[in-house]
Amino acid sequence: MLRFLSLKFGRLYRCLKLLFVVSLFVILLMNTHNLFASFQKNELTDRRFINLNKCPACFGNSWCRKFMNGQITFESWGRLRFLDFLNVKNVYFAQYGEPREGTRRIVLKRLGSNQELADIDQKICKRATGRPRCDLIQAMYKTEFSRLNGDVRLLTPEVVEGWSDLVHCPSQRLLDRIVRRYAETKDSGSFLLKNLKDTERMQLLMTLAFNPEPLVLQSFPSDEGWPFAKYLGACGRMVAVNYVGEDLWSFYNAPWEKRVDLALQLVEIAEQLTNNDFEFALYLLDVSFDNFAVGPRDGKVIVVDAENVLVADKRLIKQNKPENWDVWYESRFEDCDKEACLSFSKDILCSRVNVDHNYYAICQNLLSKHATWRGTTGGLLHDPPTEIAKDGRLEAMLDECANPKKRYGRYQAAKELREYLAQFGGNAR
Repeated sequence: MLRFLSLKFGRLYRCLKLLFVVSLFVILLMNTHNLFASFQKNELTDRRFINLNKCPACFGNSWCRKFMNGQITFESWGRLRFLDFLNVKNVYFAQYGEPREGTRRIVLKRLGSNQELADIDQKICKRATGRPRCDLIQAMYKTEFSRLNGDVRLLTPEVVEGWSDLVHCPSQRLLDRIVRRYAETKDSGSFLLKNLKDTERMQLLMTLAFNPEPLVLQSFPSDEGWPFAKYLGACGRMVAVNYVGEDLWSFYNAPWEKRVDLALQLVEIAEQLTNNDFEFALYLLDVSFDNFAVGPRDGKVIVVDAENVLVADKRLIKQNKPENWDVWYESRFEDCDKEACLSFSKDILCSRVNVDHNYYAICQNLLSKHATWRGTTGGLLHDPPTEIAKDGRLEAMLDECANPKKRYGRYQAAKELREYLAQFGGNAR
């Protein structure tokens, strides 16, 4: 009976595979003209394609000259527009060339799906005119994005609080940092909002509300040791960031020594983002194998999706002393049936000095047996060598880090896990 079922499902799989190939071939035939046109034309020089025509309802224009000069081109399949339905996140690989430096790979992002981008257009129009469609450029001047005119000196918490995860509980110190490091202006370096042009202010606020990832990368740059991809620039609604390497998922079945090294780096990222000299706690609210990448040369783990990063100012918490501000907070483990799920309270993250969220997120969603991704279980440290499995210490530390049995057990487990992995990690880089 089992053999009969396996043969039946085997035939079904082959039939579906053949159907997919035939369908793809038909699509190619139907789009032959578009196929050749796509390879001949560089659409990244098209103002409408990159939505430059929608500015200031866009993310910036610091890289527009590079786009318009044809210095940026899609790689192979990225040129085929009829395959865009497979690219829901609107993330593309491209080549960027400089005359003296040659070409290198970069990543282009629209920062949202087509539906999400259409929704933000509708919201802008409805707030400005009451209708879902309108002249977007004119409408921007009638929304909250234009509220801060040239007479407003600073970007203050009461204006943008809650707009996105980045500013769920912003301090003045954080907002000054965001404005001072804003890369989509020629006069960066000042925290005074009035030094920005009207269009630059609107673009900054639009980015902050729609998807603040570029602002995270700018405010906490890789050049200063933060574990994020490097921000390069923007043109219209296309943002360019440095290509890091293959995603973490590609290393799921890598040799044990390599996986131990990656796990150590992940725990160190959790520590750095939680406790640093700047007293900003950066909490990762979306942790999955797709949101990290590994450098091909240095083997360094980098966060490549920073849309859902909540920043809490520990100095402000210590100053305001909200209820239980100095009580260590333990994130609650939840064994859900979905991939990469996390349990957290944004308000608590914003009001405690000591929070174990990042350790919890890394251990539960990436390292421990509770990690599930693309139909697999066991986490990055699955199937350890026999002697380590028999010892049992690693499994115990991972389980306590993900689902602690003792009070403040996760804090201690994360510390011990880091020390344990450090004995073996580093050699694979």
